[in-house]
Amino acid sequence: MLYRVEYWPIKKSHIQKLNVVKMRMLIWMCGHTRRDKIRNEYIRDMVGVAPIEDKLRESKLRWFEHVKRKDLDAPVRRSERLTMAGQRSGRGRPKMYWGEVIR
Repeated sequence: MLYRVEYWPIKKSHIQKLNVVKMRMLIWMCGHTRRDKIRNEYIRDMVGVAPIEDKLRESKLRWFEHVKRKDLDAPVRRSERLTMAGQRSGRGRPKMYWGEVIR
């Protein structure tokens, strides 16, 4: 499910959908159904898996460390130095740039 997740622009709705799919698979693996009304925490403890948010963060940080080891002239590193001058800001909260997300 998390193949190449380090490149995905993930929203909270995507994380929620991944959580739902993962829990359905875990409940199915344990031989239960949703009608049994067993709590998700109990199923997670029984199987011994980590939350999906932690796995997403771990893979993104692994990719970030890989990018930081590259030379400053590499195309990936050149994109860090780009600035958006002369852009009009729209209504609402300003968009977060790559550097701000990593911070």
